[in-house]
Amino acid sequence: MTRPITVGVDGSPESVAAAAWAAREAVRRDLPLRLVHAWQWQPYEMAPAADRESVAGWAGETVEEVRRTLADRHPGLGVACEALEGPPVATLVAEATEAEELVLGSRGYGAVMGFLLGSVGRQVIAESVRPVVLVRSDDRASAEAAGREIVVGQHGTPEDSAPALEFAFATAAARGASVRAVRAWTLPPVFAYSPASLKLLDEIGGLEPYEKEALDEALRPWRERHPGVPVTTQVEMGSAGQVLLSAADRAQLVVVGRHSSRPVGPRIGSVAHALVHHAPCPVAVVPPA
Repeated sequence: MTRPITVGVDGSPESVAAAAWAAREAVRRDLPLRLVHAWQWQPYEMAPAADRESVAGWAGETVEEVRRTLADRHPGLGVACEALEGPPVATLVAEATEAEELVLGSRGYGAVMGFLLGSVGRQVIAESVRPVVLVRSDDRASAEAAGREIVVGQHGTPEDSAPALEFAFATAAARGASVRAVRAWTLPPVFAYSPASLKLLDEIGGLEPYEKEALDEALRPWRERHPGVPVTTQVEMGSAGQVLLSAADRAQLVVVGRHSSRPVGPRIGSVAHALVHHAPCPVAVVPPA
């Protein structure tokens, strides 16, 4: 069964921008588009029963209006929509399970304060078993048409970063875009406190050659699978979040892996957190395999 690209829609400018982004992606990849609005009735003692019906009606009309707009804009695209009653996080996570990817909106606040990601979006990213893409309210198709790169962060072993790399290469292939694979590295603590170790490090040419080799090894299967995708590699010493944010300035999309859930609860990781809040372009957070 073909998985759709699913979008969470709530009538806000952010969700409308997310739906427009998802529609363009669905057209490129020849996938159906599904729009969902998760709503939850909060009964009050004095509220008449009709109020619940009004909320349900508004929810249905909200998602239908977006469907009509996108269907008119992309006549060949199959667009389905549904208003679903239930807790927003649980509803969206369940919808993501059956989707190729889930797309949500993110409100812009500017370069200094970053972008708002509410508790719903944060929990959905942390719990989703499928990639989640965050789109800013001011996202424009022109940014995608400018030939900018798909930037993807690579870390750890080839197995650790395989899901994010797979998503980045598949997206680049569908868009006719190039990939910039970024691996950030820092000195192990032993070098920070041992002058002798630093001297030895200088003598062997530093750690960067090893980091480049690790990146090349991780990229090898995806280069072979997508030979038509141009690839640029970037190995840089520094914080992974800072290095990727710098690369994001010239990107049409940034792809980053998400940490596995931990005993204390689901987490998205500090790097994904930084990108989701501060990257100037859409960000895809890909869960581990």
